[in-house]
Amino acid sequence: MAMRSDDFYMHRALDQARLALAAGEVPVGAVVVDPAGEIIGAGFNAPIGEHDPSAHAEVQALRAACTRLGNYRLDGCTLYVTLEPCLMCSGALIHARLARVVYGAAEPKTGMVESRANLFAQPWHNHCVEVEGGRLAAQAKRLLREFFAARRDASDG
Repeated sequence: MAMRSDDFYMHRALDQARLALAAGEVPVGAVVVDPAGEIIGAGFNAPIGEHDPSAHAEVQALRAACTRLGNYRLDGCTLYVTLEPCLMCSGALIHARLARVVYGAAEPKTGMVESRANLFAQPWHNHCVEVEGGRLAAQAKRLLREFFAARRDASDG
């Protein structure tokens, strides 16, 4: 399978975010793509439904990809996620030995790639992950705005 564009894979992550939205979770989605261009893991935010604070989209996608490969390391793989990763997810992404992380919208409150800090750029890591932000950010932001507007409307009524 030929490698598709970053936009193609980010659209798959947005599909996962829509699943989170339908489940009443914060709409964040992620997919892991192997070096050949195959999606080997997908996930969406599910901490409420899973009763698990670690059930962020990135972690869900990592778990699926690692299970599929039978390895906790994802050498050469890329993770696409609709929202800038938090501290927990950034650490997991580094430990998984991903080659690349591509994310959509910045997360001004808890983002650990550019917004609050850049965990990926710290010199003490024994693995370097290439990072790109802002990919299809407008679509990712729109889903988040819809979700939080609906929650505000529900609490007002």
